[in-house]
Formats: sequence, C-alpha cells, structure tokens
Amino acid sequence: MKVLWVFAHPEPRSFNGSLRDFGVRRLEAAGHEVRQSDLYAMRWKAVADGDDFLDPSVSERLVYATASFNGFKSGTQTPDIAAEQEKLKWADAIIFQFPLWWFSVPAILKGWFDRVLAAGWAYRVPDPTTAGRSLRYGDGNLKGRRGLIITTVGGSEKSLGPRGVGGDIHDHLVPVNYGVLWYTGVAPLPAHVIYEANRVDAETYLKIERSLAARLDGLFTDAPIPYRTQSGGDYDNDLVLKPGLEGDNRGFAIRQKTDL
Repeated sequence: MKVLWVFAHPEPRSFNGSLRDFGVRRLEAAGHEVRQSDLYAMRWKAVADGDDFLDPSVSERLVYATASFNGFKSGTQTPDIAAEQEKLKWADAIIFQFPLWWFSVPAILKGWFDRVLAAGWAYRVPDPTTAGRSLRYGDGNLKGRRGLIITTVGGSEKSLGPRGVGGDIHDHLVPVNYGVLWYTGVAPLPAHVIYEANRVDAETYLKIERSLAARLDGLFTDAPIPYRTQSGGDYDNDLVLKPGLEGDNRGFAIRQKTDL
C-alpha cells in the first residue's frame, strides 16, 4: 500500500524526528511504499494568499476559496500546491505527525491544509444526488483513504483525559480528524498520542517505539472512528441529526455511530 507521511516538526534530530524515521522504516519493512512531506525541510509556505495562483486576475480582489477553485480547475495553482495534491491522490493512507502546540497543529501544517485542500477538489465538490449540496463528511472527494494522527504532548495521559485539567486530547484533535479528514472523505483512525514527550528516557523510548510499531502495523486493518456520513440517512434535510440516534452521547460525540 502507499502511505504519505506529512511531518511538521522543525528539528529532524528531535524525538519526533527519531519516531518519524522509525515509522518510515517500519512501514517500508512491511512492504509499503512511503513518500514524505517534511514541511519544515521543504520550507513550506504556510500563508494562504494571492501568491498561490499563477493567474494575475486574482490580484484584483482576493476571495481565497474562489481563487482556489479556479486555480485548481484551470491548472494555475503554484507547483508546490499541485505537487502535494498529487501525493494525496497517490496515497492510500496519510499520516500527520506533529507536536501539539497550543492545543492545535503547528502553523505550517495548518497552512498545508489551507493551501493544498483546494476548493473544487477537497471541498465544494457537488453532490450528484442532491442539488445545491457538496460531497463532505465521509463522502468527500478523498474517500477511500485512511488517516492517522501521530502527536506528541507534554502533559500526562491523565491530565489530558476526559476529566483532566487539559481537557480530553481527542476533543482537541476533532478539528483535524473530523473537520479536515472526515470532511474531505478520509477515514480517520483514533489518534496515536505520545504523552510526556519531553520526559522520555532510553527505556521509555523503546516502549514508545513498540507502541508506534503496533499502530503502524494496523494502519490498514484497525477500525476508523465511526463518524456518521452526511448522506447515510442519520441527518434530516437541514443536516440535523435525527432524534433518538445519539443514545447516551452528548456534545460532539453524537456525530459518531452508537450501534456498532
């Protein structure tokens, strides 16, 4: 299988860098083909602006989503954006590795989402079955791919649990798992979180490697997060969840199926 590894850490000799190198070796040893997007090494441009398009007409008044749509359709995106899109088309699975900064992804990765996931391709793709509606939330144009977040955090597992002071880590990752991956059709696996990453000794590192190896071995077999699809019948015509389907769930969790 084909795996794209998107790496967003500024130091290749870091703990994250060592895990990335181990992970790539593990996947390749299992027979997978791996390509990388090392965003800092690429000096990836994180700011989405008019310079992303080769068509000079966008300089008149920039509406980024419209320019993105037109740029993708006309082939006038900059080469760096088009190259990343080709990697996504090629991949069967995408791994996003990053340190959690301010409860979110590093700015360089956010800029990759902003620039690469073009309108008319990753979103704003018309739903052929419903006039005026786009394919999204499990039905997007990137459907058929799997996604896995690998993230390092400084806090402990308890402090980033459901009752921890930092809030549930999986809630913090909803904007990527649901708002980016699932929205565009990618089926996200539960995130692989490495806690207390700034306090890792040699013995602990070996345990972390073994844990990561197990997750990578299950990249194409582990069950993804059971998010509801937009067109699966769970939502009404106003895209509101039909009464009674949430079970005992509350908040964001109602967007996951309960009958599995």
